[in-house]
Amino acid sequence: MIYVFLATGFEDIEALAPLDILRRAGLEVETVSVTGNEVVMSAHGVSVVADTLIEAIDFDDADMIVLPGGMPGASNLDACEELRQGILSHYQAGKPLAAICAAPLVYGHLGILQGRRATCYPGFESELKGAQYTAALVEQDGPFTTGRGPAAAMEFGYTLAERFVGKEAVQALRDGMIYSQLING
Repeated sequence: MIYVFLATGFEDIEALAPLDILRRAGLEVETVSVTGNEVVMSAHGVSVVADTLIEAIDFDDADMIVLPGGMPGASNLDACEELRQGILSHYQAGKPLAAICAAPLVYGHLGILQGRRATCYPGFESELKGAQYTAALVEQDGPFTTGRGPAAAMEFGYTLAERFVGKEAVQALRDGMIYSQLING
């Protein structure tokens, strides 16, 4: 199971584009509210009904944790102690962690990006404690996949899917979604 965590003020495209891509790839993905309510308000005023609440999940069941950015969404994720503890447990188990835009700050504040390459939204570099900021659209290093911001949302989603279904399956998905045509002209 892949969990995409939603907090009030999450960036719409950074949550929903990767979610869509991962589900199109045939992966089991659930959105998880950290707010105590199933309905979570995005940064742009869109109400999204999460699949479940953080209180109802077992972090041991997670194959990957995904954190969308947006403000104050990323700060609200960072303030959720249950999520922080789940991330640390997931990290210690060597499982994949992903975050985009401002959300890599959660991993930075936990000190688990130390010595890793990472990217984030411009202006949040100082929050990636001990990481080597690359400014790449999407960056992978060990268990971490980080994305730069809203424009990276689809590439971020494809990169996450590739971890589970492989390069060929993701290329077919890119082609089917006409993404390859967009990138290759």
